[in-house]
Amino acid sequence: MSTSPLEKPGPIMGSSALVKYGGLNGNALLYAVVAIATCGFSLFGYDQGLMSGIIASRQFNTEFPATHQRDANDVHAGTVQGSVTSCYEVGCFFGALIAFFIGDKMGRRKMMFGGAIVMIIGTIISITAFGPGDTSGRGNVGGFVQFIVGRVITGFGNGANTATIPSWVAETSKAHNRGFLICMEASTVAVGTVIAYWIDFGLSFVDSSVSWRFPIAMQILFALILIGGVAVLPESPRWLISHGQPDEGLRVIAALDARSIDDPVAVADHKKIVDALTAQQHVKANSPRDLLKMGKQQHFRRALVGASTQLFQQIGGCNAVIYYSTVLFENQIGLETQLSLILGGVLSVVYMIFALTSFFLVEKVGRRKLFLWGTVGQAVSMFITFGCLLPGRPNSAKGAAFGLYFFIAWFGATWLPLPWLYPAELNSMAVRTQANAVSTMVNWIFNFTVVQVLPTMTASIGAYTFLFFGCINLVFLPFIYFFYPETTGRTLEELDVIFAHAHLTQRRPTLVAAELPKLSDHQVQEMTERYDIHGGAATEDPEAYGAPANAGAPDTTLPPVHPHDHAGSPAPSGEATRVPSLTEAQKTRA
Repeated sequence: MSTSPLEKPGPIMGSSALVKYGGLNGNALLYAVVAIATCGFSLFGYDQGLMSGIIASRQFNTEFPATHQRDANDVHAGTVQGSVTSCYEVGCFFGALIAFFIGDKMGRRKMMFGGAIVMIIGTIISITAFGPGDTSGRGNVGGFVQFIVGRVITGFGNGANTATIPSWVAETSKAHNRGFLICMEASTVAVGTVIAYWIDFGLSFVDSSVSWRFPIAMQILFALILIGGVAVLPESPRWLISHGQPDEGLRVIAALDARSIDDPVAVADHKKIVDALTAQQHVKANSPRDLLKMGKQQHFRRALVGASTQLFQQIGGCNAVIYYSTVLFENQIGLETQLSLILGGVLSVVYMIFALTSFFLVEKVGRRKLFLWGTVGQAVSMFITFGCLLPGRPNSAKGAAFGLYFFIAWFGATWLPLPWLYPAELNSMAVRTQANAVSTMVNWIFNFTVVQVLPTMTASIGAYTFLFFGCINLVFLPFIYFFYPETTGRTLEELDVIFAHAHLTQRRPTLVAAELPKLSDHQVQEMTERYDIHGGAATEDPEAYGAPANAGAPDTTLPPVHPHDHAGSPAPSGEATRVPSLTEAQKTRA
């Protein structure tokens, strides 16, 4: 498909016209796909920043008096604030659940289009709500309920989108730039947060309900951009080919390659996908239960690892900072309301700046190292915040602001984008839609949990809230070290080989991924067939009479890089010819 911006494409050899979508092809088309994806994720981030500035504002609390917190120890009002904020995540969870069941049938574009329409409907319901405190006398308690229902519906659309968008980007990009592009998409969550924070701050000087209605209505603009982009951009080529539309799949591949449909390069890219999907057809997930399968495909293990990234992201404390930063500055650190709003806006800018650095770090440093270093950084930040708040004095409490800023810098550069990238590339095509939906559901259910309980926690145990999050981050480290293989620079098919080899040799995928060299397309195909990753190959029962002693034992010999090397010529000097065995790896380390 698309070449890297740093690579020069080969000569175009096809005779027919170049394929375009929306007047674009090649890198321009790929970047358009990513731009629309970033719009979808900016909408996700926009809501995070949106409620941080609204939930404790005077105008909103006047409209809906139940949300007004009399002091930092008002547990009841804090719980109501948590409910109003977190109901959005409930909708997101059910949106991701729908994507789990029907996302693969509908396709990436239809799911995103439908999600955006639902978001617009939910937003209109929210901004037309009039609460008990409405000065015109039109409001009542029913208006408060209407506002909450609107947030749930808006969340439903967002949940469907966030479960779908990473797969769309992963399946329209290649291994060398997939991490960069998905991180670009996911990191724009922080851009949406910045926009929302400063809109909230600017409108905080408006003494009417416009101060909260207008920022919420702005979500419609993001949704309309998403609808417009999805209307003209192509479907995932892998989805098209796997759902009986190979000709359209070839057109999309040709457009992404900036070639014609009869160009040899586009035809070869198309054939690689067709061959991989054909091999997978008889193990294609026909029901959600297929996600529970282990064996050589390791579907269940891979889905659990992918989902754990979303779990760790949420319970690490990110939403304690993002959703409630202004509340924490005011109630826990003791700053004035206006200064708290300004500091919340500055925090969102720091968040965005460090999130943008992840574009480059993810391919240069690697996923695994970023997970580990980000976890350590988050834990240290939470301990700093706890230590500064513990004495209870205003001067030392101001040091807690540094802890929050330090946390958001580490989170933005590491844990913000990685949980959206990692499951999308870790899971096999056969269950990718379902596995991504599960990961997204985990994100939203624990997002809801943290956002719901945080105001109650801070009102009840104060500074010890941050000690709790610091300790939770330390718990992540052994799980990441032992269960998170490095995926940087690997094709989606290579990862199938890594997990199959790990299963057959009874070794951890983290070790196999570290030791296995980068595989050529020929090596991936040979090892896929040898390990019978997708099932169906005739194998000899090792217990049968006359079976050889090593029947059924996996052959770990690494195939030649190129097909013509099968003729018996030796491998080039310095080129690995076999996947390292366990004993060899131990000797090497010794």
